[in-house]
Amino acid sequence: MKYRLIIRPEAAEELKDSFLWYELQSNGLGFEFFRSIDAAFTLINRSLLLYAEIYRNIRRALIRKFPFEIFYIIDNDKIIVLAVFHAKRNPKQWKERK
Repeated sequence: MKYRLIIRPEAAEELKDSFLWYELQSNGLGFEFFRSIDAAFTLINRSLLLYAEIYRNIRRALIRKFPFEIFYIIDNDKIIVLAVFHAKRNPKQWKERK
């Protein structure tokens, strides 16, 4: 079963900001970041329970090559992305998103 991916506005903003930051560092690096994020979304969709619950029903997927984490929940036929956080940010910030 394929699940519908919903990216919350806060997470979409984090993705955009991170893309722009990486592009400023090196031309094309933002697109490499997006490819890593897309690969993680694909893996989450294929194997919903691959990543453990870390807080209530929230799961965390780590991104390859970049120090980012995707926080998401599974709700019936949807994968809802709550946050795309840099691994060094305060983890308490994403807990407030539901």
